Amino acid sequence: MSLKPIALLLVTFTIIFNVEAARFDITNKCPYTVWAASVPVGGGRQLNSGQTWTIDAPPGTAAARIWARTNCQFDGAGRGRCQTGDCGGVLNCKGYGAAPNTLAEYALKQFQNLDFIDISTIDGYNVPMEFSSASGNCRRVIRCAPGNILSQCPNELKVPGGCNGACPQLKREEFCCNNSGANCKPTPLSRFFKDRCPDAYSYPKDDPTSTFTCPSGTNYKVIFCP
Repeated sequence: MSLKPIALLLVTFTIIFNVEAARFDITNKCPYTVWAASVPVGGGRQLNSGQTWTIDAPPGTAAARIWARTNCQFDGAGRGRCQTGDCGGVLNCKGYGAAPNTLAEYALKQFQNLDFIDISTIDGYNVPMEFSSASGNCRRVIRCAPGNILSQCPNELKVPGGCNGACPQLKREEFCCNNSGANCKPTPLSRFFKDRCPDAYSYPKDDPTSTFTCPSGTNYKVIFCP
């Protein structure tokens, strides 16, 4: 059996993937090292100040998150711990990170061939973040980069290295809205984040002011400490 058809298929698939995949440039502009994480595409990587990590996510990728981990220590096998955003004690994340962590979230090529993007503080806040489109066909800039969240964090949400979200910290239905449906409302604790990051998710039903769209095929930038 000739291998030429198989090789042709692989080349064709690679070309299609590269054309349709969304490119994410993840840059650390913090004056300290972070350990960037990205699931389900990417995994994780140490980013010193000024470094950029580029990942390509295929169309259809959904429930995706990008975040920064802080104060990490890993051994040569990539095992260790992070003070914030830890993902099971490994450098190369396979699952979501532990709160608190500022989140860039996305789903690619969904309803009407649109990408859906947002920043979320539902799981709290650990580093300032900007999530923006990097293609001329869409101009979106979402920011959560105030200078006062950590210093003004409510006492009940203060944790080492960050300001936790009310749901992961207090684990009450009024904050988590697991069974509340339409009765899920903002709370004083969610408003603390919303007042400082008006474009970011602050509670589970915050969609109208916090979900943004771009045409499928858009490329993106995520910046820590913009």
